[in-house]
Amino acid sequence: MQIEFENYSISPIQEKDAWRICDFVVSNEERLKDYFPKTLEQNLNPTLSQFFVTKMTKKFIAREEFLFTIKENTNRTIIGLIYVKELGPEKSQGELAFCIGYQYEAKGIMKTSIKNLIPWCFNDAKLKTLQIIVHNSNLGSKKIAEYNGFQWKQTLLKEHTTGDGETLDMELYELQNPVLE
Repeated sequence: MQIEFENYSISPIQEKDAWRICDFVVSNEERLKDYFPKTLEQNLNPTLSQFFVTKMTKKFIAREEFLFTIKENTNRTIIGLIYVKELGPEKSQGELAFCIGYQYEAKGIMKTSIKNLIPWCFNDAKLKTLQIIVHNSNLGSKKIAEYNGFQWKQTLLKEHTTGDGETLDMELYELQNPVLE
């Protein structure tokens, strides 16, 4: 499965992505440390990235968690990641967590990536509800959620712990599968 738009593509994580994931994470370390600390620590060198990619590929196949890469088609560089996570055996919901490289921010790439991935989440992953959990200061991610039809639901108190150990309140946005409404 691959979704193409403009000069970009979204595809499931693959074993061959380890070096590219490492490059993406290391070059965006400052951006990832607060909201993706586990991804950061698991990809600080090529060996760690290979373990990470192997683990995430297995999780994808087992339908436990889905990690997608966003690549620039010209040079196949990974420019962003989208997780579909927090999937439980009885849950019919999943959380979208996403990050994009600093060079590609504010260009509409993530907005379009999320728009293109939502049908897959509802149709292929069979989710009934999608969630985006974002810090109130992250205006870009809030705009992405709102653009894609997500509705603000509530503030989640002490929901996220940053890489520095700070506990933050987060904003919950949800989108229901329109077929089920």
